[in-house]
Amino acid sequence: MITKILDEQPTNAVDIIENISKDVKWAQFQKKMDTLRDEYEIPPTFEAAEKRKALFLKANGEGDEELEEEIGETPLPNVMETAFYFEQAGIGLSKDESYHIFLALKKLISVQPIQTCRFWGKILGLEMNYIIAEVQYHEGEEEEETEEEEVTEEGGKGVGEVEDEEEEKEKEDEPPKSTYKPPPVIPKEENGTGANKYVYFVCNEPGKPWVKLPPVTPAQIVCARKIKKFFTGRLDAPVVSFPPFPGNEANYLRAQIARISAGTQISPIGFYQFAEEEGDEEEEVEGGRDTYEENPDFQPLSVAEMVDSPSTWVHHVQSILKQGRCVWLNPFQKSEEEEEENEEEEKAEEPDELQQELQQEIGPPLLTPLSEDEGIQNIPAWTAQPSTNLIPQYAVAVLQSNRWPGAFAFASGRKFDNIYFGWGHKYSPENHAPALPPPVQAEYPSGPEITETRDPTLEEELAFKAAREEALAAAEEEEEEEDVEDDEEDD
Repeated sequence: MITKILDEQPTNAVDIIENISKDVKWAQFQKKMDTLRDEYEIPPTFEAAEKRKALFLKANGEGDEELEEEIGETPLPNVMETAFYFEQAGIGLSKDESYHIFLALKKLISVQPIQTCRFWGKILGLEMNYIIAEVQYHEGEEEEETEEEEVTEEGGKGVGEVEDEEEEKEKEDEPPKSTYKPPPVIPKEENGTGANKYVYFVCNEPGKPWVKLPPVTPAQIVCARKIKKFFTGRLDAPVVSFPPFPGNEANYLRAQIARISAGTQISPIGFYQFAEEEGDEEEEVEGGRDTYEENPDFQPLSVAEMVDSPSTWVHHVQSILKQGRCVWLNPFQKSEEEEEENEEEEKAEEPDELQQELQQEIGPPLLTPLSEDEGIQNIPAWTAQPSTNLIPQYAVAVLQSNRWPGAFAFASGRKFDNIYFGWGHKYSPENHAPALPPPVQAEYPSGPEITETRDPTLEEELAFKAAREEALAAAEEEEEEEDVEDDEEDD
């Protein structure tokens, strides 16, 4: 107030001192507005709340009637209960994120015809992360999808055949063709079997749309074992590596999920059992059983027993062979129609087929105990421990995979589950070394038909000229003699 009086210097300062005091006080409650206003910035917390707002909204028409149906049988897993058990060992996400994932899975089930659903885990990325859901469709839905894929493949083949015929007509003088025969392409396993037994949906954050991952092929699994790449969080991102990966990041993510599931999905021994069906012997010959069912007479073991011995846990997912499939397939085996058409070619390839049959791969059978897993140098494949040593009667058995860091499993009575939180990389005691390029091809074999002739010496040239002159002279003499004989006959 004194500063204002000194600045303005009114004549009657004593009379208007009350008004000056009011003006100073009122100025403190007024904003200093400028002609250029700052742009309004949306805080990130508000953006995240807007994205997840749809998870908390009910669809139109939902009420008490649907609430009773939801209480009954539903494929929706209890994510919060699973998070509670893993939290006993210090594993998992925050409660807010777990509940958001819970709501996101509920939204996925309401959109897709899903029979079973499970929260598989979370794979970290450089830009964004992947939240993964493992589902199984109803039987009819799977068949429709496979039929659509077959139709598209057949259509593509028809167009290719027409183009080949046109090219053959256009090309009359073809250059020599290479005799190299590429190795046969190993087909992928059908949906609902082997590495494609489950379907996987991913999203970057709860509230964003779920994206279905494509089926995995043996070539992608074989190549994924040779490379080591960090995920970016964008499914359409290219995978630049050597050897070149056949696909983008969505295919690489699907291959890593298949590898992690095959090596870390475990359950207490006796929880699953093989179904008693006819023809079990035939299945075992083809590569072992691939189906199981829950054991109604399962009696859970104590936490101390499950922690002390790894043989109390078993793998309930088929292992992946070096071929990239769970069930070995002979790539040289042909159908009956192809055998009738190409009998001569098959006779020439008989030795190769025999070699392939001798090299048939047989992996460990389903429900194999963890005690048979190979360690990593001096590190065991699994580390087991109770969730707490202070209150053992309420402890939970927790297993951690040392081969795939980030893979965990818990068991408490009849309840168990598996989960993965990590970068999607397999542990290696040594630094990753990319594969070397193939060796340089050998030179072509030298022979008289392709060897260049050497230049003649001076003596050889002179001798050749002399012989040529003698031959010309002899030919001229013969012509002269013939002319003389012809003249004599004319006379």
